[in-house]
Amino acid sequence: FMIAPGVRGMVMAVFVLPSFRTVFKIIKDEFDPAKEVTHAIVREKYRLVKRHDRVGRMADTQEFSNFIVRQDHFEPECLAHLLEVAPSTVSLKEDKVIIKHCYTERMMTPLNIYLEQCSADERVMVLKDYGNAIKQMAAANIFPGDMLLKNFGVTRHGRVIFYDYDEVSYLTECRFRHIPKSQGYDSYMDGGASLSIGPNDIFPEEFGPFMFANPELRALFMEQHPELFDPDYWLALQRAILEGRVIDVYPYRNKQRFAGTVGQLVH
Repeated sequence: FMIAPGVRGMVMAVFVLPSFRTVFKIIKDEFDPAKEVTHAIVREKYRLVKRHDRVGRMADTQEFSNFIVRQDHFEPECLAHLLEVAPSTVSLKEDKVIIKHCYTERMMTPLNIYLEQCSADERVMVLKDYGNAIKQMAAANIFPGDMLLKNFGVTRHGRVIFYDYDEVSYLTECRFRHIPKSQGYDSYMDGGASLSIGPNDIFPEEFGPFMFANPELRALFMEQHPELFDPDYWLALQRAILEGRVIDVYPYRNKQRFAGTVGQLVH
């Protein structure tokens, strides 16, 4: 076992067994200050996704208790890291490593790493699919919360999958807003209420810099999916869900769909 490639998580310690093509995730004892969640909340988020329609865009997780592995199956750096960040979950007994609780998922290439290594054509395709993944999760009433590239993976077939669930929520529980603008004296008289920000407030207009540090990737993605940065798009999606409308989500690209009844592929 070795530490998973990519950016280390703020909530989870992640390690892999490359020959098994599986990722193992352990909840840390303490989270980075930026994360305002608890162990119980993290577990509930993973249960939420497990019970929900994942529309082919969220990795399936398996949950295990009292997972026992021989110590010599771990790289020393990996084992030391797990013992440091999750001592209440990971312990040693003779030559065995005992893991009280963990999740497993299939191994994928983190999207941020994929974008560093792929060709220009692959970059266009994977960013298109990244946006489609966000839209399709939203159509299933799931908002990923943390949409950073590192929280998505690319399968060997080039499909983008979300796999970090500690901030997921139902889309209908979010409050999508335009960035408030000060109205001068009026804002002062209402006590700043028009400028206040609540815990469920989300400002899509700010997604760009948050999702992409690279301005070229950001510009390409915004060209492909401009509606994701428009609060009205999200509000319309919320209304559709609340009205009970079923939004079609296809587990394949449009070019793979059949046209009409003659079996002709749509291009």
